[in-house]
This record gives sequence, C-alpha cells and structure tokens, in this order.
Amino acid sequence: MAVAESEFPLVSRRRRRLSGRRVASALAPYALLAPAAAIIGAVLGYPLYLLVRLSFEKYGLFELVRHHGTWVGLGNYRKIFHDSQFWHVVLRTVVFTAVNVTLTMVLGTAIALLIARLGRFMRLLLTTALVLVWATPVVVAVNIWRWMVDYEFGVANWTLTKLHFGNFVHHDWFASSLSGFGVITAVIVWGAIPFVAITVYAGLSQVPQELIEAAQIDGARAWNVFREVTLPLLKPIFIILASLSIIWDFQVFNQVWIMLGERPSPDYYLMSIYAFVESFRINEYGLGSAIAVVMVAMMMVATLVYIRQMVKTGEVR
Repeated sequence: MAVAESEFPLVSRRRRRLSGRRVASALAPYALLAPAAAIIGAVLGYPLYLLVRLSFEKYGLFELVRHHGTWVGLGNYRKIFHDSQFWHVVLRTVVFTAVNVTLTMVLGTAIALLIARLGRFMRLLLTTALVLVWATPVVVAVNIWRWMVDYEFGVANWTLTKLHFGNFVHHDWFASSLSGFGVITAVIVWGAIPFVAITVYAGLSQVPQELIEAAQIDGARAWNVFREVTLPLLKPIFIILASLSIIWDFQVFNQVWIMLGERPSPDYYLMSIYAFVESFRINEYGLGSAIAVVMVAMMMVATLVYIRQMVKTGEVR
C-alpha cells in the first residue's frame, strides 16, 4: 500500500508532462503561422479597414485637401444600390466571370486530356509552351493582343481577311461591346488555361489506370469513362480551380484597362473598372470605396467555398 502511494505522484507527473506535450504540439502550428499571419494582417488588414471606413464617408477633392472626410453612414451604399448603372455593372461582371471561368475550365481540361494522350516529346513541347504562356506578364500579353487586333495594322484582321472569313480590313473590334469583350475574354482565357491544364493533368496522372481499364472492358466510351470515373476522382481539384478562377476573373482590371487605352466607355465597366473610375476620375473616393467593399464581399463568397474545399480535401487525405 505504501509503495502504491509513493508511485502515485510519479504517475501524475508523467500524465501532466504528456498532457503538456499534447498541448504544445497542438499549439505549435499556430505559433509557426503567427508571424506570417501578423504580417499579412498588417499588410492587408489595415488597408481593408481604411477602405471600409472610407466607404462610410464623403471624401472628394475638398476632403482630400483637408485630410478628413465627412461621415455619411450608409449614404454611399444607398446611392450605389439605387443606381441602375451599378446593377448593370454587377450583372455584366457576373456574366463576364461565368463565361471566362467556363471557357477556361472546359478548354483547360480538354488540353490536359490531350497531354495525357501524347507521347513524351510532344507532351514536353506542349507543357513548355503552356508554361511560357503562364509566365508571360499580363501587361506584355495584353499589349501583344492589342497589336494583333489593331484597327489599322492588326495581324488578326489581315489573317481573317486572307482566309476569306469576311472583310476585316480596318475592322474595329471594340466598336461593339460584344466583340470587344470577346477579345478581352480571349486574352484572359489564353492566359488562364496553362494553370488549369497543368493542374488537371497532374490530377489525371494520379487516377488509377485499373479503374479506367475496367470501365473500358465493360464497354464504356471515352466520355462515359471521364464522367463516371475520372470526374468524381478529380472533383476536389475542379472545385478548387473553379473557385480560384472566379476570384481572379471577377476582379479583372488590367486586361480591360490596357486593351481600351485606359479610356473604357461605360459599356465596358466591370466592378473593378467602375470602382476605379468613380474614385479617381470623378473624385468620389468614398463612393468608389463603397463599390470596392461590395466587390470584396462578393469575392468573399467564392473565397469561402475555396477554403472549405481545401479543408475538406485535407481531411480526406
């Protein structure tokens, strides 16, 4: 009995030590992430706070000189929500994003399937070309495309005319917002395809060949094999890629702004362009901040879907 009582404190100390180690191991990841989180919070959090605060103020040139805005509460939000142009811009941005994401995902997946069927040399050649496209800076890519569809010297106009697709001599692609957005969509999809194609190809390389061969033996066609076997296995990857594409395409700015010579007409206003114009051309910084806050809130929805899918993927692994 005396021996048991003398050993009890030792067991208790061991339990406390093990419990402390568990707590330390559980807190270790958060401690390692804390410095980076603090820096990100300082770099992104404070500007976001200023943006939100500015959206509740009337801040024009006069207030800019005084370095102090006039508090208007929800006045800026009421103004944009009662503005028909704002809702047209929102609808245009949503449709534009949906078209770009759909084309990027479909074409990127098709190219990934093509890469998987090619030989080693052609696969290396195509992958290298995709990486070069992905590495091209946005400003450089947009200016190249702008030259290709130039009103007077555009090589695209000359090529289409020589191929007898019609008379495209001195054809202005941006006279109509429909054809103009078609060119802008081509620029965005062209630059976004490499990331999707290479990522999907990496996922395809992890699909068990036994499952595909079993489906083919059962008489399934290529489309049925992709839909019933490949697509379910790659669903997490497709959701992550779609979420990232929505976030990127929803806030497109440079492609529109540079392609239209930094003077886009209202027919080409997207959320990012609209917020910039309201802020720096009309000098309504509070109103532009309110538009930007609404834009951030809408992107947060896609971001939450992305984070949720990332967590689910991590739990499955």
